[in-house]
Amino acid sequence: MHAPPTGPPAFHGTPRPSRRGLAATLAATLAATLLAFVPSGPAHADPIEGGGDLGPNVIVFDPSTPDIQGKLDEVFKQQESAQFGSGRYQFLFKPGTYNGLNAQLGFYTSVSGLGLSPDDVNINGDVTVDAGWFNGNATQNFWRSAENLSLNPVNGTNRWAVSQAAPFRRMHVKGGLNLAPDGYGWASGGYIADSKIDGSVGPYSQQQWYTRDSSVGGWQNAVWNMTFSGVEGAPAQSFPDPPYTTLETTPTSREKPFLYLDGADYKVFVPEKRTNARGVTWDSGAPAGSSIDLDQFYVVKPGATAGTINAALDQGLNLLFTPGVYHLDGTIEVDRPDTVVLGLGLATIIPDNGVTAMKVADVDGVKLAGFLIDAGPVNSETLLEVGPEGSSADHAANPTTVQDVFIRIGGAGPGKATTSMVINSDDTIVDHTWVWRADHGDGVGWETNRADFGVRVNGDDVLATGLFVEHFNKYDVEWYGERGRTIFFQNEKAYDAPNQAAIQNGDTKGYAAYRVDDSVEQHEGWGMGSYCYYNVDPTIRQHNGFAAPVKPGVRFHHLLVVSLGGQGQYERVINDIGEPTSGTSTIPSVVVQFP
Repeated sequence: MHAPPTGPPAFHGTPRPSRRGLAATLAATLAATLLAFVPSGPAHADPIEGGGDLGPNVIVFDPSTPDIQGKLDEVFKQQESAQFGSGRYQFLFKPGTYNGLNAQLGFYTSVSGLGLSPDDVNINGDVTVDAGWFNGNATQNFWRSAENLSLNPVNGTNRWAVSQAAPFRRMHVKGGLNLAPDGYGWASGGYIADSKIDGSVGPYSQQQWYTRDSSVGGWQNAVWNMTFSGVEGAPAQSFPDPPYTTLETTPTSREKPFLYLDGADYKVFVPEKRTNARGVTWDSGAPAGSSIDLDQFYVVKPGATAGTINAALDQGLNLLFTPGVYHLDGTIEVDRPDTVVLGLGLATIIPDNGVTAMKVADVDGVKLAGFLIDAGPVNSETLLEVGPEGSSADHAANPTTVQDVFIRIGGAGPGKATTSMVINSDDTIVDHTWVWRADHGDGVGWETNRADFGVRVNGDDVLATGLFVEHFNKYDVEWYGERGRTIFFQNEKAYDAPNQAAIQNGDTKGYAAYRVDDSVEQHEGWGMGSYCYYNVDPTIRQHNGFAAPVKPGVRFHHLLVVSLGGQGQYERVINDIGEPTSGTSTIPSVVVQFP
């Protein structure tokens, strides 16, 4: 905006103008003066400042903080069983040593260290997830995380009894790790990445697990599907007995961005992409990557509008969502290459009025990480779009990553979405997602939380590492892009189908959990399972869990389907191949290689 004039306009020269001439001159001068206040383009608000405090639900500790255990216990008491509550919390530990702690994590609670290495924060104690709130059953221990810490467990083994949407990233456990609840009740997890477990990992009752680019001292057992890529110390490949799928390396990976302290200044570290990755990124000195100062982030707090968020993005800022629930009446538009959108404490975005929650342009290197998108009551055609329809740019050198981004339809209340996640940009990496049409909670019913499709991939050369997609009314995953790859897939078909007719797909009984389109020439998958539990009508028959064209370039390794307690059955595993499930014994039917 131009500065206003400092005084009255000056008139010079002779002869003195006439009254009419003076009036005209004054009018012209006044008009020019007024025009000086009118912007030549669209109006611009004041610049949005980056940085600032992280809000009341980010709780920061240093070794001298009094009663750390008391604060941890206070939040756990509130969050232990608050599966669909609105509380969101992030604990941050400054570098140093902490003694005698047990950080029990409930729903929507994240704990992280603020060092550049997990060994910068040493906890002589535990970060614990158990299932006392649910009578020893851990199959609903969702939406929590532990990152960037080292642990010396009190009894030598840390308990992390989780299921979906509970990442264990960049952790160093100086002992063993137990993935089962006390009493060895069921669990249905889970995901580990960039972590080092010095001792042995005991899955015990865990039905499936994916571990990526890590190091383990041993692995004790498997139930249905244990998949490893780039893991030092992983068991040898032996599917189906025991059901280990082991890849020496991960084809492409880039670890999740994380908040850390550089002296007294908060920064976000963005790790570099790795190819043919194996082992952790942090045990040989400083990790490879770059840092972004916090003042380059708009620190988003509850109450922020889509307009303000988009203005911050247009201004060149990244986004750091503080813990909370965000109702937005417009789409978040991420248009700039290398933008980071990072959530703390499972920050939750709810699109109102049927809009798409977030769209990413077909640009290089966007990083989406650490947040939950919850469908609103008005149907959204999509909830997250990476790249617009028809995207074709090559991003192989600098792909977009989607990490610990979870999507939920129903459960916390009525929600609807036609397709939850659409990946149009080539070379995108989807690294640990849980896309879930709720089977319990509020707003749940075959039509109440209608959601036909979970994940649709149109882009070429897309890689999914840790793909959890469950309960959609039709296809859970559809893949149209070329040269797609999935390492580990976990699925349950929709429990609540009212009858056989409700899932009839033309002449086919049911919709496959994972379908590769007939047009695709090349595709590959490893360690992939689909389960059915048609408890409304246990007589339902699902023809197969997987469907794909029979072509030399379309290959699958280690597929399984399971009928949970005989509640519905599969007739085949993939296409018309594989033995049917039968009875109530919950024994998988497997196909080791396809074709």
